Amino acid sequence: MTSLPKNPSNKKLGLVIDLDICVGCHACSVNCKEWNTGGHSAPLTDFEPLGSDPSGIWFNRVHAYEVVNEEKVEQNRTVYFPKSCMHCDDAPCVPVCPTGASYKREEDGIVLVNPDTCIGCKLCSWACPYGAREYDEDAGVMKKCTLCIDRIYNENIPEKERVPACVSTCPAGARHFGDLGDPDSDISKLVVEREGYSLMPEHETKPVNKYLPPRESHKPVPLLSPVQNADKPGGLLTWIDKLLSE
Repeated sequence: MTSLPKNPSNKKLGLVIDLDICVGCHACSVNCKEWNTGGHSAPLTDFEPLGSDPSGIWFNRVHAYEVVNEEKVEQNRTVYFPKSCMHCDDAPCVPVCPTGASYKREEDGIVLVNPDTCIGCKLCSWACPYGAREYDEDAGVMKKCTLCIDRIYNENIPEKERVPACVSTCPAGARHFGDLGDPDSDISKLVVEREGYSLMPEHETKPVNKYLPPRESHKPVPLLSPVQNADKPGGLLTWIDKLLSE
């Protein structure tokens, strides 16, 4: 069995995701796939990617939820929820590993899998409450988000670009990367300012990654007919003009 670090560093690298501005474009998932297909955990096997029943390995997945407020219709919205490994402080996937393949780094808290010693028993995936483990059927081993460890420590990449692939590609700026173990870091201050939270804290895994909640919207929803009286005051064209001018 694997043990969690006995003397972990105060450094805790992780992600902060702003659910208020994530637009669900899946750019993070696609760039994650592209980078890691040729990176630390390569290859990320796919089966019938263009077929009727595609399957494959994705370290980052974006889910969509419809949030409905029956009392305040203007609060109804679609929330996009990206999810990957949380790199938990008390990672349950680590101690269940019978070969020591699943481990948490002392120096930065990143949780990784050693493919040379992994036997594909899937115990780590059963222990993970976030469904963040991926089984590579072709290689017979478990794989997961590495925070692009081969990118964030790559001295051949300009320092400003040494962030996970998902962070570098987000067009809305909804993803942030940094040291969540440092209360004075920009990313830690952002979590405090926006009252960021951990996913499913009831499992007591102490996730490093945090989420920033959607802000409450106070803008009323236009209730104009898109067809009737389109060219008249208050019609569709007036509505479009109002939106574009805001």
